[in-house]
Amino acid sequence: MKEVLIITNPETVKALSEPTRFKILTLLRERPMSINELSIATGKDRTTVYRHIKALESEGLVEEIDSHGNERIYARTARMFLVKVEPDESIAEFRQAYLQVEARKLVQTLERAGFKIKDRERLEKIAREVLDEIEIKSQPIIRRISEANVELTEIELFHLLNMLVFLQSCELCEKAREVKALVEF
Repeated sequence: MKEVLIITNPETVKALSEPTRFKILTLLRERPMSINELSIATGKDRTTVYRHIKALESEGLVEEIDSHGNERIYARTARMFLVKVEPDESIAEFRQAYLQVEARKLVQTLERAGFKIKDRERLEKIAREVLDEIEIKSQPIIRRISEANVELTEIELFHLLNMLVFLQSCELCEKAREVKALVEF
């Protein structure tokens, strides 16, 4: 299993954006599972789960790693998936929903850490805009790394993402000032 898989193909994101498939990948993050186990965990029949597994497998997101009798065991192909695709009409709704969820999680993380947020809704909006801008402007670099099949560890990914943010930091100064006014750091 790879540490990080960079996803730049819109078709792969479409496969990933289907709710049952996303749930399957979330479950497989915990441990490898059989179709039967996934069926029970998702509340979907085995045929439906199998169809979703095959779609995920064809996009390189899961793989068969073992079998026990008639049961095949599936696992994720990477511990982490980094989704970085250029804006595309076919995935625009998923992408915006994804960014909204991530912005909300970011604000919740700050709140759980005890930071006082003055305007939660505004902070979420700015976070979503910043994440969107960073993703769009990072595309050429991410695509090149992906096309070169460069293997990244989690820490290398963390450093790469920090560098991508740094490269855009001057352009994001106004938003940074606004965030500083919204959060008591």
